[in-house]
Amino acid sequence: MSIFQTHMDDTNGLNTPIDSRPRELFIVLKKRYQSFFSDKKLVWSAVFALILLVTSLVINFYAGTYANESASNPVTDIILSNIPVYDVDGTFIYGPLVFWLFISLILLSNPKKMPFTAKSIALFVLIRSVFITLTHIGPFPTRIEINPASFITDFTFGADLFFSAHTGLPFLMSLTFWDNKLLRILFFCTAVFFGIIVLIAHLHYSIDVLSAFFITYTIYNIAKIFFKKDFSAFKSD
Repeated sequence: MSIFQTHMDDTNGLNTPIDSRPRELFIVLKKRYQSFFSDKKLVWSAVFALILLVTSLVINFYAGTYANESASNPVTDIILSNIPVYDVDGTFIYGPLVFWLFISLILLSNPKKMPFTAKSIALFVLIRSVFITLTHIGPFPTRIEINPASFITDFTFGADLFFSAHTGLPFLMSLTFWDNKLLRILFFCTAVFFGIIVLIAHLHYSIDVLSAFFITYTIYNIAKIFFKKDFSAFKSD
Protein backbone atom coordinates (compact mmCIF):
# COMPACT_ATOMS: atom_id res chain seq x y z
CA MET A 1 0.00 0.00 0.00
CA SER A 2 1.26 3.44 -0.87
CA ILE A 3 1.98 5.92 1.89
CA PHE A 4 -0.45 8.29 0.31
CA GLN A 5 -3.95 7.32 -0.78
CA THR A 6 -5.98 9.32 -3.21
CA HIS A 7 -9.50 10.37 -2.29
CA MET A 8 -11.89 11.59 -5.02
CA ASP A 9 -14.24 14.34 -3.97
CA ASP A 10 -17.46 13.65 -5.90
CA THR A 11 -18.64 17.23 -5.66
CA ASN A 12 -15.69 19.05 -7.16
CA GLY A 13 -13.58 16.28 -8.72
CA LEU A 14 -10.44 17.27 -6.81
CA ASN A 15 -7.93 14.63 -5.73
CA THR A 16 -6.92 14.99 -2.07
CA PRO A 17 -3.84 13.10 -0.81
CA ILE A 18 -4.44 11.48 2.56
CA ASP A 19 -1.41 10.36 4.57
CA SER A 20 -2.16 6.79 5.64
CA ARG A 21 1.18 6.20 7.36
CA PRO A 22 -0.09 6.31 11.00
CA ARG A 23 -2.88 3.85 10.18
CA GLU A 24 -0.50 1.50 8.38
CA LEU A 25 1.92 1.66 11.30
CA PHE A 26 -0.87 0.83 13.76
CA ILE A 27 -1.91 -2.17 11.65
CA VAL A 28 1.65 -3.48 11.47
CA LEU A 29 2.16 -3.07 15.24
CA LYS A 30 -1.17 -4.75 15.96
CA LYS A 31 -0.25 -7.77 13.84
CA ARG A 32 3.18 -8.00 15.45
CA TYR A 33 1.76 -8.01 18.98
CA GLN A 34 -0.98 -10.48 18.04
CA SER A 35 1.67 -12.80 16.65
CA PHE A 36 3.83 -12.30 19.74
CA PHE A 37 1.10 -12.96 22.32
CA SER A 38 -0.19 -15.95 20.37
CA ASP A 39 3.11 -17.69 21.11
CA LYS A 40 2.90 -18.42 24.86
CA LYS A 41 6.41 -19.86 24.99
CA LEU A 42 7.80 -16.67 23.53
CA VAL A 43 5.83 -14.56 26.02
CA TRP A 44 7.19 -16.56 28.96
CA SER A 45 10.65 -16.32 27.42
CA ALA A 46 10.27 -12.53 27.38
CA VAL A 47 9.26 -12.55 31.05
CA PHE A 48 12.27 -14.71 31.91
CA ALA A 49 14.50 -12.40 29.84
CA LEU A 50 13.41 -9.38 31.87
CA ILE A 51 13.96 -11.26 35.15
CA LEU A 52 17.41 -12.35 33.95
CA LEU A 53 18.25 -8.79 32.92
CA VAL A 54 17.26 -7.34 36.29
CA THR A 55 19.18 -10.10 38.08
CA SER A 56 22.29 -9.37 36.02
CA LEU A 57 22.10 -5.68 36.91
CA VAL A 58 21.86 -6.52 40.62
CA ILE A 59 24.90 -8.80 40.32
CA ASN A 60 26.70 -6.07 38.39
CA PHE A 61 26.05 -3.64 41.24
CA TYR A 62 27.69 -5.89 43.84
CA ALA A 63 30.52 -6.84 41.47
CA GLY A 64 31.20 -3.16 40.77
CA THR A 65 31.13 -2.32 44.46
CA TYR A 66 33.61 -5.11 45.19
CA ALA A 67 35.91 -4.02 42.36
CA ASN A 68 35.85 -0.44 43.64
CA GLU A 69 36.70 -1.48 47.18
CA SER A 70 39.48 -3.78 45.99
CA ALA A 71 41.08 -1.38 43.51
CA SER A 72 44.87 -1.25 43.56
CA ASN A 73 47.22 1.33 42.07
CA PRO A 74 46.75 2.68 38.53
CA VAL A 75 49.10 1.71 35.71
CA THR A 76 50.51 3.57 32.74
CA ASP A 77 48.76 3.40 29.36
CA ILE A 78 50.29 4.06 25.97
CA ILE A 79 47.27 6.12 24.89
CA LEU A 80 46.08 7.78 28.10
CA SER A 81 49.62 8.73 29.08
CA ASN A 82 49.99 10.66 25.84
CA ILE A 83 46.67 12.49 25.44
CA PRO A 84 45.13 15.23 27.61
CA VAL A 85 41.94 14.56 29.53
CA TYR A 86 38.72 16.10 28.20
CA ASP A 87 35.64 16.86 30.26
CA VAL A 88 32.95 14.92 28.40
CA ASP A 89 30.93 13.74 31.39
CA GLY A 90 27.66 14.91 29.79
CA THR A 91 28.19 12.64 26.78
CA PHE A 92 29.39 9.81 29.03
CA ILE A 93 26.24 10.06 31.16
CA TYR A 94 23.47 10.96 28.73
CA GLY A 95 24.80 9.36 25.55
CA PRO A 96 24.00 5.83 26.74
CA LEU A 97 20.61 7.01 28.04
CA VAL A 98 19.62 8.21 24.54
CA PHE A 99 21.06 5.04 23.04
CA TRP A 100 19.03 2.71 25.28
CA LEU A 101 15.86 4.71 24.79
CA PHE A 102 16.34 4.16 21.06
CA ILE A 103 16.88 0.41 21.59
CA SER A 104 13.74 0.29 23.75
CA LEU A 105 11.69 1.87 20.96
CA ILE A 106 12.99 -0.72 18.50
CA LEU A 107 12.05 -3.58 20.82
CA LEU A 108 8.63 -2.11 21.59
CA SER A 109 7.94 -1.96 17.87
CA ASN A 110 9.26 -5.51 17.37
CA PRO A 111 8.30 -7.55 20.47
CA LYS A 112 9.62 -10.84 19.03
CA LYS A 113 13.10 -9.32 19.10
CA MET A 114 12.92 -8.56 22.81
CA PRO A 115 13.67 -12.00 24.39
CA PHE A 116 16.93 -12.64 22.54
CA THR A 117 18.09 -9.02 22.83
CA ALA A 118 17.39 -8.82 26.57
CA LYS A 119 18.99 -12.20 27.27
CA SER A 120 22.07 -11.25 25.25
CA ILE A 121 22.44 -8.03 27.25
CA ALA A 122 21.96 -9.94 30.51
CA LEU A 123 24.62 -12.46 29.48
CA PHE A 124 26.96 -9.59 28.61
CA VAL A 125 26.42 -7.97 32.03
CA LEU A 126 26.88 -11.28 33.88
CA ILE A 127 30.12 -12.13 32.08
CA ARG A 128 31.44 -8.61 32.56
CA SER A 129 30.60 -8.85 36.29
CA VAL A 130 32.91 -11.85 36.52
CA PHE A 131 35.69 -10.00 34.69
CA ILE A 132 35.57 -6.91 36.91
CA THR A 133 35.75 -9.02 40.07
CA LEU A 134 38.95 -10.60 38.76
CA THR A 135 40.77 -7.39 37.77
CA HIS A 136 41.49 -4.77 40.44
CA ILE A 137 43.54 -2.13 38.62
CA GLY A 138 42.85 1.35 39.96
CA PRO A 139 41.39 4.13 37.79
CA PHE A 140 43.77 6.27 35.75
CA PRO A 141 44.86 9.22 37.95
CA THR A 142 43.83 12.01 35.54
CA ARG A 143 40.31 10.74 34.86
CA ILE A 144 37.39 13.17 34.91
CA GLU A 145 35.08 13.25 37.91
CA ILE A 146 31.55 11.94 37.35
CA ASN A 147 28.75 13.70 39.20
CA PRO A 148 28.06 11.39 42.19
CA ALA A 149 24.37 12.30 42.03
CA SER A 150 24.07 11.02 38.45
CA PHE A 151 22.01 7.90 37.76
CA ILE A 152 24.96 6.35 35.90
CA THR A 153 26.81 5.86 39.19
CA ASP A 154 24.35 3.02 39.87
CA PHE A 155 25.85 1.16 36.90
CA THR A 156 29.49 2.23 36.84
CA PHE A 157 31.71 2.62 39.88
CA GLY A 158 35.12 3.85 38.78
CA ALA A 159 37.22 0.71 39.17
CA ASP A 160 34.95 -1.65 37.20
CA LEU A 161 37.20 -1.24 34.19
CA PHE A 162 37.73 -4.45 32.28
CA PHE A 163 36.05 -4.47 29.86
CA SER A 164 34.26 -1.32 28.65
CA ALA A 165 30.46 -1.63 28.67
CA HIS A 166 30.15 1.74 26.93
CA THR A 167 31.95 0.15 23.98
CA GLY A 168 30.82 -3.44 24.22
CA LEU A 169 27.06 -3.04 24.52
CA PRO A 170 26.59 -0.89 21.38
CA PHE A 171 28.80 -3.37 19.52
CA LEU A 172 26.60 -6.20 20.84
CA MET A 173 23.58 -4.39 19.39
CA SER A 174 25.43 -4.00 16.10
CA LEU A 175 25.96 -7.76 15.96
CA THR A 176 22.39 -8.47 17.09
CA PHE A 177 20.83 -6.26 14.41
CA TRP A 178 23.45 -7.15 11.81
CA ASP A 179 20.89 -7.92 9.09
CA ASN A 180 19.69 -4.31 9.19
CA LYS A 181 22.50 -2.43 7.45
CA LEU A 182 21.48 0.99 8.79
CA LEU A 183 21.28 -0.19 12.42
CA ARG A 184 24.46 -2.25 12.05
CA ILE A 185 26.45 0.80 10.95
CA LEU A 186 24.76 3.12 13.44
CA PHE A 187 25.43 0.85 16.42
CA PHE A 188 29.00 0.09 15.36
CA CYS A 189 29.73 3.80 14.99
CA THR A 190 28.16 4.34 18.42
CA ALA A 191 30.50 1.72 19.91
CA VAL A 192 33.53 3.45 18.37
CA PHE A 193 32.26 6.87 19.47
CA PHE A 194 31.71 5.79 23.09
CA GLY A 195 35.09 4.06 23.02
CA ILE A 196 36.72 7.37 22.09
CA ILE A 197 34.70 9.21 24.75
CA VAL A 198 35.84 6.95 27.61
CA LEU A 199 39.44 7.17 26.41
CA ILE A 200 39.63 10.96 26.12
CA ALA A 201 37.92 11.19 29.53
CA HIS A 202 40.52 8.72 30.88
CA LEU A 203 37.67 6.65 32.33
CA HIS A 204 38.91 3.41 30.77
CA TYR A 205 42.30 2.04 29.86
CA SER A 206 42.88 1.39 26.17
CA ILE A 207 42.87 -2.37 26.78
CA ASP A 208 39.36 -2.08 28.23
CA VAL A 209 38.08 -0.53 25.01
CA LEU A 210 39.98 -2.68 22.53
CA SER A 211 39.20 -5.97 24.27
CA ALA A 212 35.50 -5.10 24.45
CA PHE A 213 35.08 -5.79 20.72
CA PHE A 214 36.63 -9.25 20.89
CA ILE A 215 34.93 -10.33 24.12
CA THR A 216 31.56 -9.00 22.96
CA TYR A 217 31.81 -10.95 19.71
CA THR A 218 32.32 -14.12 21.76
CA ILE A 219 29.40 -13.28 24.05
CA TYR A 220 27.13 -12.79 21.06
CA ASN A 221 28.00 -16.21 19.66
CA ILE A 222 27.50 -17.82 23.07
CA ALA A 223 24.07 -16.16 23.27
CA LYS A 224 23.12 -17.63 19.89
CA ILE A 225 23.89 -21.10 21.28
CA PHE A 226 22.27 -20.64 24.71
CA PHE A 227 19.15 -18.90 23.40
CA LYS A 228 18.69 -20.66 20.08
CA LYS A 229 14.87 -20.52 20.02
CA ASP A 230 14.84 -16.83 20.93
CA PHE A 231 17.38 -16.18 18.19
CA SER A 232 15.13 -17.96 15.67
CA ALA A 233 12.17 -15.84 16.79
CA PHE A 234 14.33 -12.72 16.47
CA LYS A 235 15.23 -13.60 12.89
CA SER A 236 11.66 -14.56 11.96
CA ASP A 237 10.21 -11.12 12.69
